[in-house]
Amino acid sequence: MSQLRQERSRPLMLSKRACVFYLEKVRVILKDDRIVYLTENLQPIEYFYNIPEKNTAFLLLGKGSSLTDAAARRLAESNVMVGFCGSGGSPLFSSLDLTFLAPQSEYRPTEHMQIWMKAWLNDDARLLMAKILLLERITLVSESWKKNQDLIQYGIRVDENAVISFRQAIDPAVTQQELLAAEGRWAKSLYKQLAQGCNFQFTRDEGKNSHDSTADIANNYLDHGNYIAYGYAAVALNGMGISFALPILHGKTRRGGLVFDIADLVKDAFVMPLAFVSAMRNHNQKEFRMQLIETCQDQELLDYMFGFISETCNKIK
Repeated sequence: MSQLRQERSRPLMLSKRACVFYLEKVRVILKDDRIVYLTENLQPIEYFYNIPEKNTAFLLLGKGSSLTDAAARRLAESNVMVGFCGSGGSPLFSSLDLTFLAPQSEYRPTEHMQIWMKAWLNDDARLLMAKILLLERITLVSESWKKNQDLIQYGIRVDENAVISFRQAIDPAVTQQELLAAEGRWAKSLYKQLAQGCNFQFTRDEGKNSHDSTADIANNYLDHGNYIAYGYAAVALNGMGISFALPILHGKTRRGGLVFDIADLVKDAFVMPLAFVSAMRNHNQKEFRMQLIETCQDQELLDYMFGFISETCNKIK
């Protein structure tokens, strides 16, 4: 019966999957041929909640969570990425590296990995890839912020001088460090525009985990939203068969650096604005998380990431 059910229930394409889960203080198990999670409510009757693994892109497990080997095996068969994180979807410690359990398959495609690896070993090609990434971030932010009704409501827009300055810094750059410096100035300009529009002082402080001020809450939501962006990026890269350890901007030796690179596309355009607006409107973490996931689904960001990675490979091969 189990074999028939598996044959009839086909996983959706990774780029079309709608479900993303963040769970904490749960046990994820395989029960009656289904992936379910059990909450610790200390009641005599146990309640199990289904996870539709065939339509799930990735699963984030927060503090106090566990995953059985049978559930992990089924999730891998359904090509679901699993990540362990701290409370609220961000790392327990700001220095903690990103860790995902990637589904393994000998049938993973190799075409894109071969192209990426060849370019990654060439300093000039890797620099070109970094420039393509940064120019794409500028385009996506400019387009998405203009359509964002919340930002329009508060009169928040991308600083055109910052756009011009960033573009002018990208083309003549000859090292990754020059690009990273330009990227840092770009991020500060975005934070400045958002803070001014939302009417509070802001300094980026990763992993602070404080709720003393609106700025602290915005920092927490940035951490939280970034981990969701990492999940989408990890799914796209794993689906394309490209190793996380081949970054184009975050350095050659940083484990998982390519996940951070690809996630930056989503972070600038969608995570940043929502983190500031949600903090100003006193949204709780669940409200922020659900709105971000809904936005990512509405914008078809998995499709977008797959397309961007494929187009970049075509440009560098």
